[in-house]
Amino acid sequence: MKALSKSKAATIYEVAEHAGVSIATVSRALRDSSLVTEATRARVRAAVEALNYTPNQLGRSLAEGRHAANGIVFPDLTGPYYAEVVLGYEEAASELGRSVLILTTHGRRDAEAAVLDLAGRVDGLAVMGNTVGDDTVRAIAATGTPLVLLARPPVEGVDTIRTRNERTAADLAEHLIAHGHRRMVFVGDPAASPDAAGRFAGLAKALRAHGLPKPELRVCDYDVEAGERVGAELMADLPDAVVCANDEVALGVHLAAEAAGRRVPDDVAVTGWDDVLAARFAGLTTVSQPMRDLGATAARWLDGRIGERNAGPDRAAPRRRVLPTQLVVRRSCGAHPL
Repeated sequence: MKALSKSKAATIYEVAEHAGVSIATVSRALRDSSLVTEATRARVRAAVEALNYTPNQLGRSLAEGRHAANGIVFPDLTGPYYAEVVLGYEEAASELGRSVLILTTHGRRDAEAAVLDLAGRVDGLAVMGNTVGDDTVRAIAATGTPLVLLARPPVEGVDTIRTRNERTAADLAEHLIAHGHRRMVFVGDPAASPDAAGRFAGLAKALRAHGLPKPELRVCDYDVEAGERVGAELMADLPDAVVCANDEVALGVHLAAEAAGRRVPDDVAVTGWDDVLAARFAGLTTVSQPMRDLGATAARWLDGRIGERNAGPDRAAPRRRVLPTQLVVRRSCGAHPL
């Protein structure tokens, strides 16, 4: 065995050379794998002691053909909703000893190619919303890369985590109807977001059950400025209630009403979705959803799938989970504030 200087921290490559084995064998020996003979294990341990080698996560990952990193793909990163999901994902991944690579597809012409490239550089990948099509998801799954889908319809053979949208949107509609609201406008873009599509569907279903007109749809982006623009248009012909796809849009509508001299909720009710911090200060009726839990669950599921892949060919059946959401009533809908 070759003698090496101990003037700097030894690497797994140096341990492998010193012991006369591959780095994969070093990793297996340090994990007491049954694939390594006792004689080889003794040589590796002698090399570790001679070089004062300290195993690290990166070294193990290289030896096992892993990256010690997970990826997550978002439509965008603007706004508190995505920030909360990222925090949950990163916190859980960090606890599991993994770093996180983040990719956003908003405005990218090469979104599909970028996602495929990221999938080849990580141990597991979470894909959120309508970032790429189902064909791309299937292509990644076919490579064996562990996948989890977030806030989008399931794809066969892939784990999926969503939050409850349609049922809670119906609860919101029932609450508004009970307070005398009949003509409602939905502000958002169901075609761009599976979550928004569920919220619009739940609202429409509840109104239909009461013999009321389908909600008018006003398509817009998901930020405060977009809400202000749509809100300004609505001030000339006020509906009873403006049901917004998220809190940022709702806060924008609220600002537009104030600018037009309209009172919320006396002249028009306004509701949102997510229950971000600003919604609480604004007294906004909204729906609370477990944003951090959404991200954290994805990170934990991926870690489990990665472990299954490394252990062998057996794989548990795809999982489907719908996390609960809850209506939060405040003053912006005309009810008594909580």
